[in-house]
Amino acid sequence: MIKEEKVKRIRQYFNEILPSANCELNYSAEYELLIAVVLSAQTTDKKVNEVTKTLFKKYPTIDDYNKASVSEIENDIKVIGLYKAKALAIKDIASKLKNNFNYKVPDNKKDLMTMRGVGNKVANVVLVEIFNKEEFPVDTHVFRVAKRLGLANKNDSILEVEKKLRKVFKKEEYKLLHHQFIHFGRYYCKAINPSCETCKMKDFCLDVHLKASSTKTK
Repeated sequence: MIKEEKVKRIRQYFNEILPSANCELNYSAEYELLIAVVLSAQTTDKKVNEVTKTLFKKYPTIDDYNKASVSEIENDIKVIGLYKAKALAIKDIASKLKNNFNYKVPDNKKDLMTMRGVGNKVANVVLVEIFNKEEFPVDTHVFRVAKRLGLANKNDSILEVEKKLRKVFKKEEYKLLHHQFIHFGRYYCKAINPSCETCKMKDFCLDVHLKASSTKTK
């Protein structure tokens, strides 16, 4: 199948099953989304929302995070993975938002990535979600789905996958597609026991064909 036809079918199928996919992290302030995305590394959004439900009430302002100790924040988020590193990141984010950015979340990648815990993916999520920038964040779900559907090669890095997705989809589609890829990977094209039988893209899914080929050779 030519890539243009594949991209068209992916877009149509996602719009059919996930027409209103959006961010599943809960937040009410821009800096809260930044913190939530940092917390979400190697942790589910569901678990992050459980933690931030209490965290955001305890620290209603950026200054409240600045007043708290690292050990106190560690204790607040210790139920999620990498909590020690994430507590340090929260403290650095709060400090820089106050001292460097006048309490405002920066609207550019260069400034965002000066903060601890904020890499390319975190910055992209913040930019596309808050500022509607033309970014295409690649998390573990996007990474897996893009490769299964043949939009990227097996050995491509995260940045290479991002570059290829940017190339084949329209800029105005990035925000919705980013969420659709995530939801598709989270609820349909799961890492373990994906819903292949009911998927309308299984005819060009590389993993499905690989499994079929493996079964025939046994």
